[in-house]
Amino acid sequence: MLEYLLVFLGAAIPWIEIMIVIPLGIIRGLSPMWVMLLSFAGNMSTILLLIIGFHPIKEWMERRKQKKGKGESKRQQRAKQIMNTYGLPVLALAGPILIGTHIAAFIGLVFGAKKVNTAIWSAVSIALWCLVFGILTAMGFDFFVNRT
Repeated sequence: MLEYLLVFLGAAIPWIEIMIVIPLGIIRGLSPMWVMLLSFAGNMSTILLLIIGFHPIKEWMERRKQKKGKGESKRQQRAKQIMNTYGLPVLALAGPILIGTHIAAFIGLVFGAKKVNTAIWSAVSIALWCLVFGILTAMGFDFFVNRT
């Protein structure tokens, strides 16, 4: 039971996340299904906390812009529009491999992605990568165990 709790907590920690926790849990002999489910739950829990807690950070950034007397430029408005249309899905899907899910969600929010869209695309990405890492690790581990 403790090992499954560690899987959940490990997946929740930025930079450790699912890419490391899932293979380690499966190689350790834990159930691949439970490792994938708990990794998804752990990673999504901290992503949702990040999304919920982003509002105060965004307000601080806006107050800082107002103090400097700068408004939103046309370039920033265009970047937000592109991000909401095309950028978030790609960022979320590539995030676990390139920069981590937490940083990908934060970047998406900074560029103006909606919280709901960020949560949905993060969930889709994390679920997909949990399956990929879990299935490949289980198949690969099974392949090596059965060959010896």
